[in-house]
Amino acid sequence: MDFGLSGEQEMLVETTRAFVEKELYPFEAEVERTRAVRPELVRQVIDRALEAGLYAANMPEGLGGGGLDTVSMCLVDRELGRAAYALHYLVARPSNILQACTGAQRERYLFPAIRGEKIDCLAMTEPDAGSDVRSMKCTARQDGTDWVIDGEKHFISHADLADFVILFAATGEEETPRGRKKRITTFLVDKGTPGFEVLPGYVSVSHRGYHNCRLRFENCRLPAEQVLGEPHKGFEVANDWLGATRLQVAATCLGRSHRALELATDWAAQRRQFGQQIGKFQGVSFKLADMKLLLQQAELLTLWAAWRHDQRMMRDEDAAMAKLAASEALGRIADEALQIFGGMGLMEDLPLERIWRDARVERIWEGTSEIQRHIISRAMLRPLGA
Repeated sequence: MDFGLSGEQEMLVETTRAFVEKELYPFEAEVERTRAVRPELVRQVIDRALEAGLYAANMPEGLGGGGLDTVSMCLVDRELGRAAYALHYLVARPSNILQACTGAQRERYLFPAIRGEKIDCLAMTEPDAGSDVRSMKCTARQDGTDWVIDGEKHFISHADLADFVILFAATGEEETPRGRKKRITTFLVDKGTPGFEVLPGYVSVSHRGYHNCRLRFENCRLPAEQVLGEPHKGFEVANDWLGATRLQVAATCLGRSHRALELATDWAAQRRQFGQQIGKFQGVSFKLADMKLLLQQAELLTLWAAWRHDQRMMRDEDAAMAKLAASEALGRIADEALQIFGGMGLMEDLPLERIWRDARVERIWEGTSEIQRHIISRAMLRPLGA
């Protein structure tokens, strides 16, 4: 493996970082204060991202996307991750699941999402079905050629801005070697469909301005052409296209870790106590060294997993290790950076207290740290029959 970046990748990193500093950083304080992103600002960020060639960069060129490989996308996401999440997610990566669209679905959902005309969101999590997806209670039953959806979802990110939902619902049961399990089907549901309601979610301390929502389905009728993929094959759709999402989380964690470490390093070099810069005290300098080590380890794991994905060699445990390492490194780096700043680190005048708050959710969403450890250990033990 070549650990160096190509000229194109270096230019991509520079372009993305310049975009973040010019188009996103200036609005972070506003989003923190108002806990929202103005509709006109949403449109502005999307339009500027389209102009910069950063929008839908994960989608194949043949579909109108940027056609970046996984390593390059991780580099982009790392730079975007430096900014407040409510802003940088607008530089969208339409869900790769949409590549499963066929026929009229492509014109109605896939291509508008790539062009920035429509925003999608994924609806899987429920109040009683978080990590245990198979226990979902939101159901879809067939009625003639239609499907009728009933149930609720929660913690559905940016559903308030989305034009349509990629919904996972239980559609019966099947026998497996490990007992009966629910079959899952994936649907495309337009906002405004009768029987479908988007409700406000919960107020989170992490990622202000980036809202989670609750979805309610009551006798929501969908025609057969709203099925994404094949009926009862929802997990196959998810497994085919969602493998890289944990790498995206890992990469954005790297971006915030870089920013926190840079802030702490600059502070340690400038702040003076007892007649010298605080960075000259081992209590501070050793923290910086440990933070750098954690970040470098997480970055190598993430780019390694991304490289394996590009080579069609990535295993579930590769993405799990990247997500686990990067999210936990961010938590420690943000905490140590704040410690180096002392009391000033907790003040809203600096971005560090936001990075510290935002870091906490990364060990929970897209699979908790415990789930990642389960994936890794299962891969180790299964070949031995354990």
